[in-house]
Amino acid sequence: MAAAAAAPRPGLALEPGLESVLREAVATPGRDGLAAAVGAVRAALAAAGGPAALGERERALLGAFLRRLAWAPGWARPEGLWQRCFLEGPPGLVLCVLLEALGSAGSGLDPRDVVGVLEQFLQQDRLSALLWEVCQPQAQAGCLELQGGLLNKIVCLPEHVSNKLQGKNPAVFFPQNYFPLLGHAVLQVLEKISDSLRGGLDCSISFVSHVLGKVCFHGWQKEILGVLVPRLTDLTKSDCIWQRICWQLVECVPDRWMEAVVLGFVQLAPGANVLSRLLGNLVVKNKKAQFVVAQKMLLLQYGHTTAVLQNLLGYLSLDSIRRTLLLRVLQELLETWSSSSAVKHSPAEQQLYISKAILICLSHLKEPEIASCRQELLTSMMEGVKCHLESSLPPLRRLGMVVAESISLNINTEGPVLKFEYEEDDETRELKSLLVQTPSLYVVPSLPDDDKSEKAGAALPVVPESNEKSYTATPVMPDEESDAELDSDDDFIPYDMSEDKELKIKAPMYIRDCIEVLTGSRSEDVDKWEATVKALESLVRRNPAATREVSVELAKILLHLEEKTCIEGFVELRQRAQVAVLTTDPIPVAKYLTSQFYSLNYSLRQRMDILDVLVLAAQELSCPKFHGKTKHSGVQKPRIQLLPGSNSSKGWRRIVDERIKSKTRRFDTGQSRVELASCPNEFNSVAGYFFFPLIQHFDRPLTTFDLLAEDHLVLGRLVHTLAVLMYLAVNTVAVTAMGKALLEFVWALRFHTDSYVRQGLLSCISSLLLSVPTERILADMTEELLETQSWLGGKAGWAEDHTPGWNGWRNCSAEGAQQN
Repeated sequence: MAAAAAAPRPGLALEPGLESVLREAVATPGRDGLAAAVGAVRAALAAAGGPAALGERERALLGAFLRRLAWAPGWARPEGLWQRCFLEGPPGLVLCVLLEALGSAGSGLDPRDVVGVLEQFLQQDRLSALLWEVCQPQAQAGCLELQGGLLNKIVCLPEHVSNKLQGKNPAVFFPQNYFPLLGHAVLQVLEKISDSLRGGLDCSISFVSHVLGKVCFHGWQKEILGVLVPRLTDLTKSDCIWQRICWQLVECVPDRWMEAVVLGFVQLAPGANVLSRLLGNLVVKNKKAQFVVAQKMLLLQYGHTTAVLQNLLGYLSLDSIRRTLLLRVLQELLETWSSSSAVKHSPAEQQLYISKAILICLSHLKEPEIASCRQELLTSMMEGVKCHLESSLPPLRRLGMVVAESISLNINTEGPVLKFEYEEDDETRELKSLLVQTPSLYVVPSLPDDDKSEKAGAALPVVPESNEKSYTATPVMPDEESDAELDSDDDFIPYDMSEDKELKIKAPMYIRDCIEVLTGSRSEDVDKWEATVKALESLVRRNPAATREVSVELAKILLHLEEKTCIEGFVELRQRAQVAVLTTDPIPVAKYLTSQFYSLNYSLRQRMDILDVLVLAAQELSCPKFHGKTKHSGVQKPRIQLLPGSNSSKGWRRIVDERIKSKTRRFDTGQSRVELASCPNEFNSVAGYFFFPLIQHFDRPLTTFDLLAEDHLVLGRLVHTLAVLMYLAVNTVAVTAMGKALLEFVWALRFHTDSYVRQGLLSCISSLLLSVPTERILADMTEELLETQSWLGGKAGWAEDHTPGWNGWRNCSAEGAQQN
């Protein structure tokens, strides 16, 4: 500390002879001169008071001397002394020179020698000396660009060494070893900063914060914070100076790295109390940290463990300033939980995650806070439970019941509370346990890669729950009142219903009756509706003439048809009926479906249903239908007709058959064969109606539908659909025009970022090669063929091994090139 306090102003040397010694050392030639220069520089540096005594000119001269030492041939360097020169010099300057020599091809040093010096540099705690050097006031007044370069060298040192040694670096440079070592160096510097503050000396912590932020941003939170958090947890228990140091350490992290640092602390802190000591009111002071804690980790992510949620929300509840943020977080969580759109479109895992966060928030609320927002809680509870009970997934319905019960239990402390009847499982028990606050010394799993997952709260106290199994919400009445109203039904004799038969509802006999049932006033008859859906496909196929009269209307009804009851296989029944209508009247129905694919007010599911129906109908139309009868070759075997009633004839017949069999040589047993009656390919005349409308408007964005933007899944399904239609159009008249249009379509999307789309493009090319005759490809598509071949060779080199039809493609391209 004394040396740091007595450091000279930049640009002035402590010893007048130090600059002259360095100048002579830089200019000294030969091996003997270099050895003498090393000794003189070490002696002069020690006499001057060490690296801290160097001014700007002396640092520049020492850097030039170290570079000359690094670039000197091996025979000219004094063995054993030149390493000491690097280890005793200014650590920042030494690290820059060594990494410069390591990355330069013209350096006289062998890379292994440089790495050996760097290994000693780390083992002798020169890394902490480097960080402490930058924390000094005179260093903070220097160039920020130099500090930025030094920061990059410190954080990326394992990469620099590994790139040069091709992975054969010493163990200390493995990231799992280096970053804990860097964490210990950071701790040493923080202890020096603590001593300086207690001694009334100034120093800066910003560079250490930058190092911490960049390390965490690169994904090594577990390695560096695994060293820092346990030690800082002990140091901040009763020392306010250490608490201020920790707060300043995190607050000085730049915003671009703040998320990684906050996430690491939240995941590794052994409890909300510890997290509060380490972060302080960071979420109030820093907008980026507030966004990460109050928005991103709760509403945009859902992969964190339950313990992390308890840490995070417990941290918000431990200070009066932060509790306002806790109430705001609860309000936003409830808005998401009670949103019907979120319930329908977000994954079940995210809804479970949000439900856990809501219950943890409720466990931290106090009575005055509940009273201030009781009406908002009640409104959100009613809207949310309605959305969840309308879901078709039993886990989501049960999740809504548990959360609604918990909210009701908190807002109705005196009156009857909401109570549902459902089957209890491990998930519901864990959810209810979250209403009880966890102990303050709760140990949190390390990071998500350990994935000890969500069972941490399973051992916590469980709130009692009913064991009944229905979905009806009833207020819980006092015991004496409910007992008084109970009636015993034990004396009633059950009615014998063993002979009762279920009434069968007759399905409609005509197509127009089906339309009335599915759309008109008769649609309220649920049994009739189910029977209609089940019988519609066969009815359409039996009455093609009647179907063609209302085919487009029926296709429209089926496209918008929604399930009214829990009918088994409803999606398949509706799809088969759509395929039957499309195959019965292909042209008008195909026009309607392809036009609706690019229309407004359709969900992504409906658009993909259209593609599925088109593919299935095209497959059915393109398959030949055989009609024939089985014939058997060969003459009929002779047999002896016996008079009935003769008992002795049975033995005689067996003897004769055995004799005939033993003396008969059979060359042909007359295998059966089927005489086939061929019929024309029905897809031939309608292929264009299926294909071209789909390929025309893919680049036109709509308000709620944009294939080239975020709707990658639908685009991928469209590309695969076009590939199948192309394959099914083999031997059709329009196949050449379809192939040419498909090549242009593939060329427009060849650099798409989604792998599913690119796989579909390769399927399109394969289908084209299998369907379009080779002579037509070479005559009409030679230029497009060669361009696509170049793209596949340059951008998708693995296509030769993974794409069907590649050999045919290569041969066709070669022949085309020779003809041109």
